[in-house]
Amino acid sequence: MSGQSESVAPTCEQLGLGEFAIPDIVLLNRPADGIPAVISTERGLRNAAQVLKNAEGSVAVDTERASGIRYGQRAFLVQLKRGDSGIILIDPEAFEDLSLINEALRGVEWVLHAATQDLPCLADLGMHPDFLFDTELGSRLAGFDRVGLGTVVEQLLGYRLKKEHSAVDWSKRPLPAEWLNYAALDVEILVDLRDAIEDVLREQGKLEIALEEFAYLASAPPKETAPDPWRKTKGIQALRNRRQLTALKNLWFERDHLAQKKDIAPKRLLPDSSLIQAARAMPRTVPAILAIPGFQTRSLRREAPRWVRAIHDAKSAEQPVPYTTPASGPPPIKAWEHKRPVSHALIQAAKETLNDLSDDINIPHDNILQPDTLRRLCWEPPQEISEDSLAYELRSLGARNWQINLVVPRLLPLFEKYLE
Repeated sequence: MSGQSESVAPTCEQLGLGEFAIPDIVLLNRPADGIPAVISTERGLRNAAQVLKNAEGSVAVDTERASGIRYGQRAFLVQLKRGDSGIILIDPEAFEDLSLINEALRGVEWVLHAATQDLPCLADLGMHPDFLFDTELGSRLAGFDRVGLGTVVEQLLGYRLKKEHSAVDWSKRPLPAEWLNYAALDVEILVDLRDAIEDVLREQGKLEIALEEFAYLASAPPKETAPDPWRKTKGIQALRNRRQLTALKNLWFERDHLAQKKDIAPKRLLPDSSLIQAARAMPRTVPAILAIPGFQTRSLRREAPRWVRAIHDAKSAEQPVPYTTPASGPPPIKAWEHKRPVSHALIQAAKETLNDLSDDINIPHDNILQPDTLRRLCWEPPQEISEDSLAYELRSLGARNWQINLVVPRLLPLFEKYLE
């Protein structure tokens, strides 16, 4: 579970907690019932499913990944705790999927912190929540400036979590006891945190807003893979022609295929800077490619012919890749002033209005309305301006009812002013 950037925490009074007393800080070193054994057998998994099914209340869920070390974002440890079940640690690498656990938790509210980080790898394991409470998102909606798990736990519950193992290689086997201790603590008091955040949201009159957001997260489809992911390669602006871009594309996909085969993060296998240098130089021979930093490691030397072939194919391609691809949305706002000056004036006024709304209700402006949603609305507004037409456009762009109810009355006068 990754942390978030930290800044000055709001006071109880700013959060609408009145005389709510923050308890003295207590270092939480170890789960109350100790560190359980990691489940890696079918029998153990069936027992865990039955325990979870028989328990009551919400279930705390967390995962540990090996981001930047192994290929992809799969989970290497799944942690759960429901009611008096005790903490359950599961090694997902030992099973085809965890659908047995998913079935045991049908109809149960899952509590996660920063759910968007965990839900994709849980979905890969056949786990999908019917109901969700995201303590990180709840903290944002409550107006917390600091929403990392450790910080929010400390502020609301008075416990200090040990967070020193967040970036370790969770694919290691066996997992060290101190790592398992760290992982177990993340779910030890997560349901207690959920209850504390619910109290804050209720005090602020934001609980229904949060519940709508959580329901949206639980039902949202998986994010589509970005088109042309190779165009995100760091340093791509150094390439000067379409042949070089084609070489980069070929090299990027070769690296990705090899990284998947070796189960290693692509940039750990070969850094972006090496791909860019090879795409610029377009070497013709194995010795030439091996002269480029990054390609001469022991694990890559024998792979040299694949890189040379990728570059050769780029040189001989009948249709080199274009410099750019058709935009799927509005251009950068800095280009609006000349292309559509009215839209440029409109979005500047709209952003200022939403910033004022953010100050009024103490919710971050990008939670009130995603920046991309605002850009699309201002770039392609409805032909007829009305409350209903703005609400329809926002809903079609994925805005939730609470967002629509808040922003439409604020935006309507601006759209009438600039577009009618």
